Amino acid sequence: MQIDVTEVDFNKVDETYSRITKQLIKRKCMITTMESCTSGFIASLITDTEGSSAIMKGAFVTYSNEAKVMEGVPKEVIDEYGVYSKETALEMARTCRKKLSSDIGVGVTGTFGNPDPANADSVPGEVYIAVSSGNYEDCITLTIKGKGSRRVCKYAVAEAASKMIMQLLT
Repeated sequence: MQIDVTEVDFNKVDETYSRITKQLIKRKCMITTMESCTSGFIASLITDTEGSSAIMKGAFVTYSNEAKVMEGVPKEVIDEYGVYSKETALEMARTCRKKLSSDIGVGVTGTFGNPDPANADSVPGEVYIAVSSGNYEDCITLTIKGKGSRRVCKYAVAEAASKMIMQLLT
C-alpha cells in the first residue's frame, strides 16, 4: 500500500480515531499498541477522545530493538526477519495484546527519513503495520511517498492503521 503524505487530511484522521474510540467504548473492546517509528502517536490519537481510559489499557513505545525484546517480542524473530518486517510488526501486535490482555493489539515498525544505522534492513519510507485480535490478524507494508515532516509521516501511518482497525470493528 502506498500513501502520499501531501494527501493526508489531519482532521479526517483525528475524526476517524474519535469514531474508533467511541466504537471501542460502545463494544467494551480493549486496545493497546506497540509502536516504534510512530512513537505512541496511534495511542495518543485513541486517547484524544473522552472516555478512552475505558478501552486503552496501555501502550508501548519500543524505539530500539532491545526495548521490543524487553517487552516480549522474540529476539529470534528480529534476528531472522529483521526489525523492519511484517513478522516483527505482527509479533509486536500479538505481544502487546497478550501482555495487557487486550482484545486488539496494534504493532508498528519502520523508517521515515534517514536509514537506521543500527539496522541494515532499514528502508526509508517503508513501514509495517500489524493488527492482531483473537480471530483476526493482518499486516501491511506501507510505502510513504512525498516530502513531509515526521509528524506528517506519523499521520500517514495512523491513517493506514485506522483502516485496519475499522475493518475489525465493522
